[in-house]
Amino acid sequence: MSLSSLIKSIQDIMRKDVGVDGDAQRISQMCWLLFLKILDDREQEWELTLPNYKSPLQSRFRWSKWAKDPEGITGEELIDFVNNELFPALKALATRAGVSAHGRVVGSVFEDAYNYMKSGTLLRQVINTIEEDVDFNASGDRHLFNDIYEKILADLQSAGNAGEYYTPRAVTQFMVDILDPQLGESILDPACGTGGFLTCTIERLQQQVKTPADKQTLQDSIHGVEKKPLPHMLAMTNMMLHGIDVPSNIRHDNTLARPFKDYTPKERVDVIITNPPFGGVEEDGIEKNFLAKHQTRETADLFMALIKHLLKHTGRAAVVLPDGFLFGEGVKTTLKRELLEDFDLHTIVRLPKGVFAPYTSIATNILFFDKGGPTKDVWFFEHPYPPGYKSYSRSKPLTIGEFDLEKRWWGDKERKGRKQTEHAWKVSAKDIAARNYNLDCKNPHQVAVEHGDPDELLAEYQSLTKQLQLAQATLKAELLAALAYGESA
Repeated sequence: MSLSSLIKSIQDIMRKDVGVDGDAQRISQMCWLLFLKILDDREQEWELTLPNYKSPLQSRFRWSKWAKDPEGITGEELIDFVNNELFPALKALATRAGVSAHGRVVGSVFEDAYNYMKSGTLLRQVINTIEEDVDFNASGDRHLFNDIYEKILADLQSAGNAGEYYTPRAVTQFMVDILDPQLGESILDPACGTGGFLTCTIERLQQQVKTPADKQTLQDSIHGVEKKPLPHMLAMTNMMLHGIDVPSNIRHDNTLARPFKDYTPKERVDVIITNPPFGGVEEDGIEKNFLAKHQTRETADLFMALIKHLLKHTGRAAVVLPDGFLFGEGVKTTLKRELLEDFDLHTIVRLPKGVFAPYTSIATNILFFDKGGPTKDVWFFEHPYPPGYKSYSRSKPLTIGEFDLEKRWWGDKERKGRKQTEHAWKVSAKDIAARNYNLDCKNPHQVAVEHGDPDELLAEYQSLTKQLQLAQATLKAELLAALAYGESA
């Protein structure tokens, strides 16, 4: 069965269930079922490869015991088992004393999960469809999960609540390629969504893994935080499919809810890579966790203040931010001044509109900066559309190959050898400071469109309006004359 057919089959069954209200609940339901299926497939592998591995689940709560048999429990018996036995047992793993690291991971995933389905017969049909068509121990089907959750996200977007979850693969890959994380460095995404940046980082770091100790180093170095239950569940699942057997460093929490002063130097990291939610407003009181000069309720600004704080002295970051951050004032001005004074804000890649379509049409930018300033010059690179494109869309997305333009221009590791081109230019930190730290610097190599003198344009408009009115009057007179002639004939 194809991916789209699989997802459609599951959702079509769920639509018949009176307990599932809308796409968001259908998707949430599908995600916890997929998680348990994937967990069971992974546990079968761990029992063969990990010394003394013992499942944190009682035998009867493992997918292979209650779900795998297509003729297994169904109807009211199945619903009673899921609601009154399975879910309480899984939720309890989050807080129960003596639970293994694997168990705590499962508990954190199910803290806010729910079974919405009321028909055990329909639930059995969904389970059988998943069991028949997907084997996550097969390497091909593991890769299929990437496509499954992107399809889930596309459906969530249609449900109206997925804009903050998804960063296009090409953008994710480009940012990881440029930051070039190394095995042993600590990497953080403080708003990790479904884990796209982290899985891309893992794939890069796995090329450096040579020994079992290296594998453990990799697992220990990946950190993420996600506030919302559904993307957190997807992130945990994604981590397990990418070889992070115990993704306990992927926390279900609001990064911004922790007081600034509570962070210790030991918690600082080498690399931060993220696309924080923007355009959102935090709940009352969250801003009090931050220094007075950074207090605002705007989510992206709070994340920027925290990112700056959490980088080690030799750390580096890549952050996606909207145009509004570049020209905004108030707290944004303070943050930009600090970026120039305390960091090397060496590059801003300006992405065109449509990169995040259909989630948002807002123009976005990637800010690359290193701890330790001050900034001397900020290089800007304006990413062009491919020939013939006026925008991107779901059917014509941005591709990683397009970023070869930036990579060829980038220079060496110290960024030497950069040149001004039709797409690239630099502005001194002094000039930016004189602009009150407005980073919305336009491409000087673009041909300026001369719109003309406003007074002359207004006079021309008025003249054209008079000509149009005269033509309308003449046409009306001709029509009236023709009608009068017709009536007299």
